[in-house]
Amino acid sequence: MKLIVAFTAASLIVSPVFAGQQCRDAKGHFTKCPPAAASAAVTKDAKGKCHFASGPKKGQFTKCP
Repeated sequence: MKLIVAFTAASLIVSPVFAGQQCRDAKGHFTKCPPAAASAAVTKDAKGKCHFASGPKKGQFTKCP
């Protein structure tokens, strides 16, 4: 009995954590989440070309978001 109560409590605590990691559109359907970290690591130069701002590929050209 204690084991069932422990599993139920654990599932109630953990399930909202995983539910927040999924993205939904305006209709409530699940969609692919946009890459948030990639857009912050890319900068545009004066000519409008995109480069990696940091990391091992710093300064290399990349697609603009």
